Amino acid sequence: MTQGKNLVREQQPMLAGMTPVLRYGSYFFCSTDDAAIIASAATTSLATFREDEGTSLVLSEADASNYGFDLSTPMCRIVLEVFSALDGVGLTAAVATALAEEGIPCNIISAYHHDHVFVPESMGRRAIQILEDVQRTAAETAV
Repeated sequence: MTQGKNLVREQQPMLAGMTPVLRYGSYFFCSTDDAAIIASAATTSLATFREDEGTSLVLSEADASNYGFDLSTPMCRIVLEVFSALDGVGLTAAVATALAEEGIPCNIISAYHHDHVFVPESMGRRAIQILEDVQRTAAETAV
């Protein structure tokens, strides 16, 4: 399968079209080297990444709790709805910078179709406002 035809590669159009959407649910970044947990969580994990220190999992609150992971840092997920090209430049850097300037930490997972921004749950609504402002400014500049 290849990426779709209408991919955006340039920073300004990516920002202008990012359309951040706050998705329902709490997510937790977890890590384990327990093969049984990894195998079991593989079917429900939002994301999985193997690192030298263990396998990182992004799990729903129910799954993280079920496996006994720490629930002290709930994150919310913001999906950037723009179809950014895998070789596009500047979207995640601009998003991370805009949030950092407002004191909001973020973890970004760039997947095949969209970029997913995870921020502390208590900061989710503010993060959406910031990203909508970035999008609005980019759209005005592009005109």
